[in-house]
Amino acid sequence: MKAVRFSRFGGPEVLELVDLPDPHPGPGEVRIAVRAAGINPSDWKKRQGLMDEELPQTLGHEAAGVVDELGDGVTDVAVGDRVFGFTAEEGAQAELAVLAYYAPIPPSLDFPEAAALPAAIETATRALDQLGVKGGTTVLINGASGSVGAAAVQLAVVRGARVIGTASPANHDYLRSLGAEPVAYGEGLVDRVRALAPEGVDAALDVAGSGVLPELIELAGLAEHVITIADFVGAREHGVRFSRGDAGRALHALADIGELTESGRFSLPVAQTFPLADVAEAHRVSETSHARGKLVLVSPDQAEA
Repeated sequence: MKAVRFSRFGGPEVLELVDLPDPHPGPGEVRIAVRAAGINPSDWKKRQGLMDEELPQTLGHEAAGVVDELGDGVTDVAVGDRVFGFTAEEGAQAELAVLAYYAPIPPSLDFPEAAALPAAIETATRALDQLGVKGGTTVLINGASGSVGAAAVQLAVVRGARVIGTASPANHDYLRSLGAEPVAYGEGLVDRVRALAPEGVDAALDVAGSGVLPELIELAGLAEHVITIADFVGAREHGVRFSRGDAGRALHALADIGELTESGRFSLPVAQTFPLADVAEAHRVSETSHARGKLVLVSPDQAEA
């Protein structure tokens, strides 16, 4: 099978589409013929050598496709079913991928839309769970218009929370459509939030990593009421929890999202799709743009559709 790999760290030009042995599912896993795979900032950070040291590396941990092989003990899906989910390791940006965690694709979604979901909804759900966001909570989401931020806004609204979200003015109408009260980021953020919530907020989630953890702590009252998924250095400096999947993933988000999607209470846009062979260009766009929605790699048949 063809798969995305790099054997040295560097720019997008180090990415290669190589032939690798076909993977096979272990117990409880399924293999899919990949129709679409999500692109995440972690992909280019790994390619640059900012996260993992080993070489070579294959990329991608979320995908959507058609089941073509079942591992031992799998009874909840059949060959031919449309599913989306996570790999146990990397390697989803390929023609075939083994999913360790999966769920049926909601009927109204195509493959690229489904591939955009796993990382965004799991990350958002995990952070909201860790913050204890529920009905009556006022939560501030810094960086609310990106894929994880938009997922967090909608999932918090479903829980009955009041959501205040930071974004550029161009994205304020978008945030309103998701159910958030928008504020501009930048200098004066604390005053703008207090104009909406004079007593501050109950919890704050930093998705953008834009150096505002002190302001979020001020608004939320305590560092314990703030979580970041984007500012590792700032988290250590200010005593804020840095949420990452190896501390326990919110995998229930995969099964939960179908009903929310089909009832019209959740959607996540796909900003742009790229053929698998154009993965280098997808990385360039991921590094330099702030597109509203997800970047997704697609198989040739999806690219032509």
